[in-house]
Amino acid sequence: MKKLILALFAIPLLSFAAIVENNVSLKTSDDKMIIVDGENEVEIYHQEDNQGVTVTGRVGDYNYVDLGLPSGTKWATYNVGATKPTEYGDYFAWGETKPKENYSWETYKWCKDSSNSMTKYCTDSKFGTVDNKKVLDAEDDAATANWGSAWRMPSAEEIDELIDACNWKWMDNYYATGIAGRLGTSVYNGATIFLPAAGYRLGTDLYSAGFLGGCWSSSLRENYSRRASCLNFYDCRISRFNGRSLGQSIRAVLR
Repeated sequence: MKKLILALFAIPLLSFAAIVENNVSLKTSDDKMIIVDGENEVEIYHQEDNQGVTVTGRVGDYNYVDLGLPSGTKWATYNVGATKPTEYGDYFAWGETKPKENYSWETYKWCKDSSNSMTKYCTDSKFGTVDNKKVLDAEDDAATANWGSAWRMPSAEEIDELIDACNWKWMDNYYATGIAGRLGTSVYNGATIFLPAAGYRLGTDLYSAGFLGGCWSSSLRENYSRRASCLNFYDCRISRFNGRSLGQSIRAVLR
């Protein structure tokens, strides 16, 4: 404990920010955030990384927020390919791990040029070769492939939990950044998460940026293998499925 106290006194002009479970968050006068956990470890990173959303901690190079969810799921504070909450990040077709120039059935990894010729993740023969796989394998999970084994894409159930566990507010100009999206405030502990309206990619174009946003889950849609479960939000409503070949954001969760 003495080592911890000395470490804290060595950091100039600390101000109290938040306590989340056993973590204490502090901010310095030079706008850095410090996390002190229950094991007396101190981690420092820049406050501008969170842009007003709650940051509970950091795994590898990526921040996460604990929203106090019943499942215990911890969500990343920004999209895969981004470095802060207001960046759109990269776009991925469902089950692909790299962004690309053209998002279509003709370029989709898991079919043969059409939406009724799936070669993996198929539960109905009218959509392709049946393997009854309903959840992405780890090697096809874009969060794991890009951020490492500590991270994965959320399940459909975890997305539903996130939707239900937060009060959501549409913001046209989040913290004067010029970025639109939805700010969620946890009903359990008041922590916040921001999802930018990053739009989606179809063919070679980006559509609906600033109006629509969301993220893929790791779950195939039951009985309709052309689609996978996702979080899609507009300024006034939320939907939950999209065609697998579309390019969408990935918001990772911790394993």
